Amino acid sequence: MVSKPQGFYQRLQELPLPAQQAFMAALCERLLPNYVLYEQTTGQGDSHTLGTVLSLVWERLNVPNASIDFARQAEKLAECEPPEEDDSFGARRALDAVVSVSALLDTLQGDSPEAVLDVSRTSRAGVRAFIELTEGEVDSQALALIIRDHPLMADENGFQDAVLEAVSGSLDKAALKEVRKLGRNGGISNLGLSLDEVEE
Repeated sequence: MVSKPQGFYQRLQELPLPAQQAFMAALCERLLPNYVLYEQTTGQGDSHTLGTVLSLVWERLNVPNASIDFARQAEKLAECEPPEEDDSFGARRALDAVVSVSALLDTLQGDSPEAVLDVSRTSRAGVRAFIELTEGEVDSQALALIIRDHPLMADENGFQDAVLEAVSGSLDKAALKEVRKLGRNGGISNLGLSLDEVEE
């Protein structure tokens, strides 16, 4: 059962903050391979730092009183952004990953009520952009139908629904471990790309 975005977003916003953070962290895990692929193909970026910052978020979720300087982590994260002059598709998807982790850090440093919606929409928008890129020239009405029925979009919607369900219950350490594993998605990103494709 794929929920309609409106009801879905309402449920997201009604989650307690730690559950929202776990949801965002899982989506960020699934965006990471896009960033790593960008780094491997261009030599730009720092996936190690990006992954480390995300690991610290999981640590805080597991140990709420863990002493982590997230303002410092946010500074490190800013250095992971692709160069501004790089307007390639890969750079934009790499930036999606950085921006999403950054939105997650905002929630750990203060009030950021829209962050969970932003991360959800960023991931969906990346999938939409990928479908537009691969479908070539079609009129907007046809494209809207292609996007709606595309396996990648169905997968994205199903994934976000699954993560929402996973974070809606009690989030003990075992549950958080499962949510993180769900987010890692077997190393396959929201665009259906995996790191193996580059390493072969």
